[in-house]
Amino acid sequence: MSNEENLYCVGCGALVQTEFPDQRGYTPKSAYEKGVESGLLYCQRCFKLRHYNTLEKVSTSADEFLAILNTLGDKDALIVNVIDIFDVAGSLINGLNRFVGKNQILMVANKMDAIPKAVKHNRIENWLRKYLKDNGIHVDELMLASAKKRENIDALLAKIDEMRQGRDVYVIGMANVGKSSIINRILQATGVQADVITTSQFPGTTLDLIEIPFDDADGNTANLIDTPGIMNDGQMTSLLKGKELVEVLPSKEIRPMTFQLNPEQTLFFGGLARLDFITGERTSFTVYMSNQVKIHRRKLEGSDEFYQEHLGGILQPPYAENVDEFPPLVRKEIAIKEPSDIVFPGLGWVTVNTPVRLAAYVPKGIDIFTREKLI
Repeated sequence: MSNEENLYCVGCGALVQTEFPDQRGYTPKSAYEKGVESGLLYCQRCFKLRHYNTLEKVSTSADEFLAILNTLGDKDALIVNVIDIFDVAGSLINGLNRFVGKNQILMVANKMDAIPKAVKHNRIENWLRKYLKDNGIHVDELMLASAKKRENIDALLAKIDEMRQGRDVYVIGMANVGKSSIINRILQATGVQADVITTSQFPGTTLDLIEIPFDDADGNTANLIDTPGIMNDGQMTSLLKGKELVEVLPSKEIRPMTFQLNPEQTLFFGGLARLDFITGERTSFTVYMSNQVKIHRRKLEGSDEFYQEHLGGILQPPYAENVDEFPPLVRKEIAIKEPSDIVFPGLGWVTVNTPVRLAAYVPKGIDIFTREKLI
């Protein structure tokens, strides 16, 4: 059963289809038939929200995402922007302040559970504030949280109540930042009975915004509005599929791995990135990446041939079936003069404490940068 009949979810307005479970508007064929018969056709996402108080993530096209952002400045609302603390560069929305106009922004850095406990939260917050300022992004409030561990969720809810002043709350964010997980934690904290979902559509297109009514501490009712996420082409995760994505996104606190390297040695991070030690004294390289990413150390000589031969094999992800679609690695030389982190957006970072000259390789289209070391 396809969506040829152009039937829409009565909850969110998404075009209902029964073929692609990972795409918007999906509902099982049996539920589709029951919905058509009853006249109340819901996509699986809205059905789970109504009956199980659980919100699943959903992505949208770049044009639709832009259409949503372009309406925010006309709203009188609080904007909650969820980002991934493990991939700040890849999860920021360019031009955020221009889109939201005069509305206040509460930025929530999610996935703190993946950051080693040795990293003090105030250090991360100070670094993040500076990074946002350097990138021309102004936020009114900034909070660190973990949806997975339920860390700081009550404080987040209190801050939302304080800032929204009776207004609706729009939750925005790129794909894979944990936006839906944050909303689910808020729903659990407020005890929302999500039996009312209203359709919110913009002229000329159907956007599956979901409006969830909730009461604040003073009993004032407003809507918590979930918006679809979009995959940023600059995110490492945009290149990955299925199990590859699971392996790269940290599912628990990462365990740093330290390698003592001599010049003319190389580290491969799966098949996703590479770091060459060109010149300098023997020193340590501490890697902060998902525990499932396999790291290979070898001599620099012959490393190009090694990569070509083993990409998709012992150098994975990507897996063999996706190698042809994986972009080539691009080289960037880096001179380290003081203790620094070399950041591979969406993958993690490597800390180097002594002056060295390096060459980092990342897929074409993915940026790489250095920062003052966090640990």
